[in-house]
Amino acid sequence: MHVFLIAAISADGFIACHDSHLSTKWTSKEDLQFFSQRTKQARACVMGYSTFATIGRPLPERVIYVLTRDASKLDGFDPELVRPVECAPAELAHRVQADGFSELAVCGGASVYAQFMQAGLVETLYLTYEPIVFGQGVSLFNEGMEQQLELQDHRALNEHTILHTYSVKRSS
Repeated sequence: MHVFLIAAISADGFIACHDSHLSTKWTSKEDLQFFSQRTKQARACVMGYSTFATIGRPLPERVIYVLTRDASKLDGFDPELVRPVECAPAELAHRVQADGFSELAVCGGASVYAQFMQAGLVETLYLTYEPIVFGQGVSLFNEGMEQQLELQDHRALNEHTILHTYSVKRSS
């Protein structure tokens, strides 16, 4: 199971101004295209309920596992497309694999990113740096951590937006 984290980040290191700030309001169309293409390739995504609520709908051609303590919040959504879960990251990765997927896209928010990084499951990070500053806001991770990364690739998505692909360096 290949687990990857995917996020857009402001030039000053934030994923949003506040919890309900939708990244589609400030990221480039090229980042949105990359997110769509890469997560469709994975076919399975995980996100917290708050992140799902900001999107408000299933994503075409993807199954979304929504981490929530209250599955009833997702009543009315097709359970084949939106699956409420309450479990540890490793358990979810096993479940996703048992459901027939070989990749899992970790799509936010900060708490979910931190949980999957701390569990040692994330192998790759796709971080799109957008030319905007917020001055304050929601960090990529909501908890302190130290993890060495290795830059695998960087490319311009457009004239102003850069995508960095990192691999997580494992301890020897």
